[in-house]
Amino acid sequence: MRSQRHTLAVVTLMVTLSQAAVSTETADDAEKHLLQYKFQMGEVLRYNVKHSTNIRTTIEATTQEAESQSESIKAWKVTDVLPNGEMEFVHLVEEVRMSNRVPNRADRKFDSETDETPPPGFEQAAGAVGIPLSVIRISPSGQMTHREQKHPQPAPSNDMPMVPVLPEGPLAVGEQWDFTYDIEADREGGTKQTVRTRRVCQLEQVQAGVATISAEYQILTPVSPEVESQLIDRLTQGKIRFDIERGRILSQKFDVDRRVIGFSGDASSMHFVSRMEERLLKPEERLARKK
Repeated sequence: MRSQRHTLAVVTLMVTLSQAAVSTETADDAEKHLLQYKFQMGEVLRYNVKHSTNIRTTIEATTQEAESQSESIKAWKVTDVLPNGEMEFVHLVEEVRMSNRVPNRADRKFDSETDETPPPGFEQAAGAVGIPLSVIRISPSGQMTHREQKHPQPAPSNDMPMVPVLPEGPLAVGEQWDFTYDIEADREGGTKQTVRTRRVCQLEQVQAGVATISAEYQILTPVSPEVESQLIDRLTQGKIRFDIERGRILSQKFDVDRRVIGFSGDASSMHFVSRMEERLLKPEERLARKK
């Protein structure tokens, strides 16, 4: 009887060790995917970009609300692919449709396809339609290696790159990567604070050759409500769909929905809501227009 119990215990231990080994082997041998941009010289990538923002602020019992919306077609015209894999493209906006609403002013709208003269406040956007804005060069992972400005415009900050930056090596579903940034924010009294932030990404799934990536922007340094209100538009959460074989973004969507209390005095508050959606267009697609 004792011998049978001993044999049973040995068998149970062997099964447990075998299962653990299989589990380890499965984790080690999980399929890995290399995510890289793969533009071809001469091709044009067009994206439909929608962006909306609503900001509601209350200061000393006075509440104001501002709202803006835009829809555009941005185009990347690939002009060169270097032997090291870096890709160079011309960035321009082919069409844009914008509107905004601010307190104590009439609503304003602009459509680059129908309005010859832009209303006040839209002159800069109107002047940037249909002309090269910049020449960009990126590595296969999306790191910007060169930028030449062709038209006056704000330069992209390091923590808000033009394209999502991908990991250098292959990774399995469930793995994460992140990038940290140090940015400057204004504080009361004219001083500056260096704030450490990061963007955390995770490969959530790969299906039919399309990778789904989640991304979240985080503030790591303790900050005051005043400083947080300056960074609030960066605090995005969203998803990216990436075509692994063709090496390009198919779509991405990012949202912000944050409240900050006390950003301008104890009785102040800010509610910031925004959404950015981007979708790769087929060659014949344009902005949808109402009849």
